[in-house]
Amino acid sequence: MSRTYLDFERSVAELDQQAETLEGDALVAARARSDAELKKLYAKLGPWEKTQVARHPGRPHFSDYVRDLVTDYTPLAGDRQFGDDHALLGGPGKIRGRSVVVLGHEKGTDLETRLHHNFGMAQPEGYRKAVRLMRLAERFRLPVVSFVDTAGAYPGRGAEERGQAEAIARSIDAGLSLTVPFVSVITGEGGSGGAVAIATADSVLMLEHSIYSVISPEGCASILWRDGARAQDAAKAMKITAQDLLRLGVVDGIVKEPLGGAHRAPAEATKRVGATIAAELDRLSAIEPKALVEARRAKFLNIGRSLG
Repeated sequence: MSRTYLDFERSVAELDQQAETLEGDALVAARARSDAELKKLYAKLGPWEKTQVARHPGRPHFSDYVRDLVTDYTPLAGDRQFGDDHALLGGPGKIRGRSVVVLGHEKGTDLETRLHHNFGMAQPEGYRKAVRLMRLAERFRLPVVSFVDTAGAYPGRGAEERGQAEAIARSIDAGLSLTVPFVSVITGEGGSGGAVAIATADSVLMLEHSIYSVISPEGCASILWRDGARAQDAAKAMKITAQDLLRLGVVDGIVKEPLGGAHRAPAEATKRVGATIAAELDRLSAIEPKALVEARRAKFLNIGRSLG
């Protein structure tokens, strides 16, 4: 199977290409050199390189996490007001035997599915479906688990006419008001309000090479310097990496990725995420509902104070 290499991975690509012509001990040695080079590169990734990794098309998507982690999953469709949004999916299921409600962004894996899922950019009906799912979880006392991976909410005219901002605000409020445990994982891109809408959780986790930001680096560069080519500078200035955001108190934990990123070993990545989610649900389930809400709201208010 062909592998997609990122720009900064050219040295690894060359080593892997050389290994294809080798056999036996020579092949083992070549793969060891490739792994060593990969480890060296990923040990010093900057914000822009992490942005590229976060956007890699081979990273696990919502459907992969559901397949690997969720049993008895029943997808629910529609917001009961306008229609069904295919960028934001969800429904009840079980994670390691625990009944939960899962929801998240789905980007798709090829041109056909990406178009079907609108590249993971949800419209108002997607966020109203998220509210519907959270209310279902509240009614049946089920924890909520969300998987965030979007460049942002869809900014089209139709979405704005149908109340995109209002739908996002209500989804944020629904998450903050839940009296059941809520765990959110930023698995790739966490873009703007489209991400926050389903990430106002008790425990907000990020994969090691994911990003979380108020705007894309390209968008920030276009606004500040009127030059989208300065996206690399913007990525560095905005503090969008998991490591920066953990240090700033915006997120609560980091899930370590396999060597070379989640796209190189998707099954291992989803396994690690599943173990972390299970541990967080165990911890949060011991907390009284009222205390959950109070602590969650205080956490997000404190982010504003500490960064103000």
